[in-house]
Amino acid sequence: MAKVNLRKVILIVAIANLSYFFIEFFFGLRIHSVSLFADSIDFLEDSSINFLIFFALGWSLLARSRLGMVLAGIIFVPSLATLWEVWQQITFHKPPQPISLSLVGLGALIVNYSCALLLEEFRHHHGSIVHAAFLSARNDAAANISIILAGFITLIYPSIWPDVIVGLAIAALNANAAREVYQKALEERKLSKGIA
Repeated sequence: MAKVNLRKVILIVAIANLSYFFIEFFFGLRIHSVSLFADSIDFLEDSSINFLIFFALGWSLLARSRLGMVLAGIIFVPSLATLWEVWQQITFHKPPQPISLSLVGLGALIVNYSCALLLEEFRHHHGSIVHAAFLSARNDAAANISIILAGFITLIYPSIWPDVIVGLAIAALNANAAREVYQKALEERKLSKGIA
């Protein structure tokens, strides 16, 4: 019964992430925000992870550990894309619109916090793959609070730096989550070989 509920939760989380990706990507480009761009790519990555997890729940421990390693790579990719956007922001030096930044960040916080709550019950089930989904949602909720604060700071002191700093922090969170998922997948791989 828990497996059926988990599959439903994973599907809901995947669809929610994909839906908000389009909203945040649109506004990230429209208001020239590094942090929204980074977070939108992260929503797309989270959606991909959850769709992959949805199909992998019935797989063996070894197959899930291999997928966990792939997911670690997928989590790491947005960090690299963010570095490019940081370079673009520094080059053009145009601060994002602060109110839009905070409002879109608030919407992202609601989506990510809801997903983290849904996944929390299952985060120790099915090893690294569900753990990856939970970590992504939790880290993203923390990042969204920073996006909202960056909007308020930019409103008071118009500058590119609050947005750039938050974008870099999101990249660092993704890199750390990738490391944790990869380590967990390695442990599962060793365990599966010990069972075989």
